[in-house]
Amino acid sequence: MQGRPRRAKRELSSEEIAERREETRERAVDSWVPSTRAGKMVKAGEITSIDDLFAKGLQVMEPEIVDVLLPGCQDKLIEFRKTARITRQGRSFSFRAAVLVGDKDSYIGLGTAKDKERYPAINKATRKAKMAIRKIRKGCGSWECRCRESHSVPFKVEGTSSSVRVMLMPAPKGTGLVVGENIKDVLRYVGIRDVWSKCRGNTASTLDFVAATVNALAATSNVKFSADMARKLEEKR
Repeated sequence: MQGRPRRAKRELSSEEIAERREETRERAVDSWVPSTRAGKMVKAGEITSIDDLFAKGLQVMEPEIVDVLLPGCQDKLIEFRKTARITRQGRSFSFRAAVLVGDKDSYIGLGTAKDKERYPAINKATRKAKMAIRKIRKGCGSWECRCRESHSVPFKVEGTSSSVRVMLMPAPKGTGLVVGENIKDVLRYVGIRDVWSKCRGNTASTLDFVAATVNALAATSNVKFSADMARKLEEKR
């Protein structure tokens, strides 16, 4: 007797995937019991924006803080590979995941994690990326462009990771992303549309390439800027 034919699994549309992610986020926020001072203030409604959180000198110690303050934050799997470690019992295999999160406006974070299973490794990396989220300053720093829109980096910045060194330079409007394919999503996740770049080192290493770019973008908030630079930054006056 032949068994019943199995039904083919229907692929979910992008709208259905987004709905399921939103439902998962809402369930996680509803069941969240904060254990840090910042988390308790966010849960109580005392802090309503992530800018306010950083202005108070607090850090993101729980990923649910980002889920509450940046509900539109998206994530992308940058790298996933199987790793091996030699032990007395033989080879011990695990998975390493690298996840990028961003709100496609001003915040971005990168996290890596290992686990013996695939999905736990991705979930751990996503949580770490949310806790490592940083604010990025944008502007129109190119001398060829005076549009005063926040479409590029405000000034030249440089970031490193291992042997990789990435330099991002302001570009006029309409230039596009003149960078390697592996880091275009990094710039899109903070809303940068035009930029020039110069890279050195082993850029074939995707994780180091992405980490160096995130490091360069984070430098836009670390630099002490003059009054002339302030006019190029994305600030409400």
